[in-house]
Amino acid sequence: MPAPSFPQSSHFASISTATEAAVGGEGEWLPLPSTTRLYTNAYIFHEEKILLGMKKRGFGLGKWNGFGGKVHEGETSLQAASRELQEEAGISAPLKHAGILLFINQGSDLAHHIDLYRADSFNGDVTETDEMQPSWFSALPSEVEPPVDLPRIPFDKMWDDDRHWFPLLLSNTFFIGRADFHEPTPNHFVPGRFWFGLPPP
Repeated sequence: MPAPSFPQSSHFASISTATEAAVGGEGEWLPLPSTTRLYTNAYIFHEEKILLGMKKRGFGLGKWNGFGGKVHEGETSLQAASRELQEEAGISAPLKHAGILLFINQGSDLAHHIDLYRADSFNGDVTETDEMQPSWFSALPSEVEPPVDLPRIPFDKMWDDDRHWFPLLLSNTFFIGRADFHEPTPNHFVPGRFWFGLPPP
């Protein structure tokens, strides 16, 4: 299946030659908004564990996710990711670019470009904040039983598309993807089409 439309930028220049990794969903692709806003999302790994945060307020309330937010004017994506990690979890980490996601919500005039980052170490003490409740989960393959005191990744309490691209994040495989969402009622997002691929080396 051909890749969906992406913004005309260097970030997505390799889409036409990417190798499809996961594709699915129903319906037609949503129109591509004329404006794209930049966001970040960072994931910390440590001793076969992954740190996630449960959103305590605002957009995505109650969902588990990485740590991130908007890229402010004058910031690079990496600077924004580092700032958000410190603000939301109280730690710093040697973040490396791990992927790019494009989210499009039905009826929105903005496309959300999200730079994903990961790190395999961190500095500081993981701390709950006003915005996020952090917790460790097993990063072991699904067929491996985790320790009794370490829960599995809670995909049923995450964004619906996460389960399709998370194996790439867990295996430290750089990827690019797009996920469309419909909003039949306010703040109730239903997944539409999705596509995730591996750019050429």
